[in-house]
Amino acid sequence: MRLSCRGARNDAMTLAVPLKTETKPQDLSLRCIACDATLAPTLVYRCPDCGGILEVVRQKPEGRGWLRADFVADDITLGEGGTPLRELRPDLLHAGFKGRLLVKDETRNPSGSFKDRLVAASLSRAIALGATGIVSASSGNAGAAAACYAANAGIPAIIVCPEATPRGKLAQIVAYGATLEQVPGHYGNSFEHAKRLCAETGYANLTTTYLNPYGVDALRLVGQELHEQMGRIVPDWIAIPTSSGPLVKGVFQGFMDRVGEVPRLIAAQSEGCAPIARAFKDGKIDVDGWENPKTIASGISDPLLGYPEEGSLTLSLVRASKGVAYAVGDECIREAMIDLARKAGLFCEPTGAASLAAARDLFMNGTIGSTDTVVCIVTGHGFKDFAAHEGVGHSIHRGSRPL
Repeated sequence: MRLSCRGARNDAMTLAVPLKTETKPQDLSLRCIACDATLAPTLVYRCPDCGGILEVVRQKPEGRGWLRADFVADDITLGEGGTPLRELRPDLLHAGFKGRLLVKDETRNPSGSFKDRLVAASLSRAIALGATGIVSASSGNAGAAAACYAANAGIPAIIVCPEATPRGKLAQIVAYGATLEQVPGHYGNSFEHAKRLCAETGYANLTTTYLNPYGVDALRLVGQELHEQMGRIVPDWIAIPTSSGPLVKGVFQGFMDRVGEVPRLIAAQSEGCAPIARAFKDGKIDVDGWENPKTIASGISDPLLGYPEEGSLTLSLVRASKGVAYAVGDECIREAMIDLARKAGLFCEPTGAASLAAARDLFMNGTIGSTDTVVCIVTGHGFKDFAAHEGVGHSIHRGSRPL
């Protein structure tokens, strides 16, 4: 199914305009994490020699930390990043918790999720390398981000989503003027369809798994921000809603850049789609794809079918941090989502609440200590999935005041 307020894709292709776009000059290259091959920084998404995941290698700035301008062009940015870190009452984690509970509120990004960070960086690099349009496979948030930033840049965007994507996310994508294609089945089908569209159109692939190394690279800013906002203290735990896992890598890399050590990371998944958590529990090194994902947390419903090596990379980072990959039930996620809204004034989608839900379970099973410092990253705004909140609020009291 294809939806667009501009009509067919050929119409959208005529909207491309030349932009003078370049991030600040730096020496950088691409490295394959599997075979260690080094490549020039072009629009390539996997190692041409072995098919391995690529990562950006760049020199750390001298005398300062990373800046958004190191990754995102001035005419592309919409002010993403720099999101607040808030301290919440510790009993929001559990009545017996006496430590510190903080949330990194990524709902404050321009399109409402942390995906803006990846998209802004990958779009900056794509346009600098001559891209005239973009494609993104998405469970919703990345597609909304890609549509938003493409609209601002004046180039066409094709967003590919599963048919089950929440309507709020689809409405946002179409509102920005992108062409929307919906694909039956799980996210992996959308991932493969987006690759085919890129081959057909020549557009850049801004899918926000590990596929686009430039977007993943920019997520190191999240780790740096957390370190600075914590007063240069390394917390005991950081809980991260996790699909394939680029945000885990960004937090890991950001702390390594700053202090050479990493908090214990929690890769939070849903019990209805938990390939990384299952491998962690079973003591495996390699992650296997997940059959038949089913969860209210649509943003972490990627079964990793066809590219399980992405989950394996994330799992290796979790283990290197001495952390855990943990799956939590949908009811616990829903409860955490409701509590964040009612007790902290933070309206988020189910995926964003998975971090708090996982931290609660890990406290109750003794993994998190009673005086630990815990940071939960909340990744997406509640407007992304209004349906998840239906039926959980109190009924509206009518007649108490004249309208």
